[in-house]
Amino acid sequence: MSEEQKAQEENLEQNVEQEAADAPEAAEVAGDDALAAAQAEIAELKDQMLRVQAEMQNVRRRSDQEVDKARKFAVEKFANEMVTVVDNLERGLAAAPEEEATQAIREGMEMTLSGLISSLERFNVVQVNPEGESFNPELHQAMSMIENAELAPNTVMAVMQKGYTLNGRLLRPAMVMVSKGASQIDENA
Repeated sequence: MSEEQKAQEENLEQNVEQEAADAPEAAEVAGDDALAAAQAEIAELKDQMLRVQAEMQNVRRRSDQEVDKARKFAVEKFANEMVTVVDNLERGLAAAPEEEATQAIREGMEMTLSGLISSLERFNVVQVNPEGESFNPELHQAMSMIENAELAPNTVMAVMQKGYTLNGRLLRPAMVMVSKGASQIDENA
């Protein structure tokens, strides 16, 4: 072998040794990159899993609330119809004269009315009769305002039609007449 060939072989051996020495470092760097990528992917998957779990809890909570709401207010339309029957019975009692001849009919109507009201209360339909109370726009509908010096302003003077609530939610507002302060007379005029 010539010296040139020997020099080339030695250079080749040195290159192979150099590459062999560099290979663990390169493998180590490649391993670190792969480990970092895997850890990043794991963190991303954990985040996605937590988000999916949170979304499932929200869906479950919302559906439970909707079921509860449907259970509470399922009788709303029926209650509205029964409230009309209560109104008619009250009007009938108010119109019937209190005579001996109509006493039995009045008693029957009163018993029917009280039975109907107690049945509605069992299903959380509560009557709102605010006479003498302060006006509340969330429960009452003012039909008129009348000057009255005897009552404080915004006091319900008369109830034209009783209101009703179903499980705390307004079913029908009470129609009322509200007092307003007496007009002030200007003494200097």
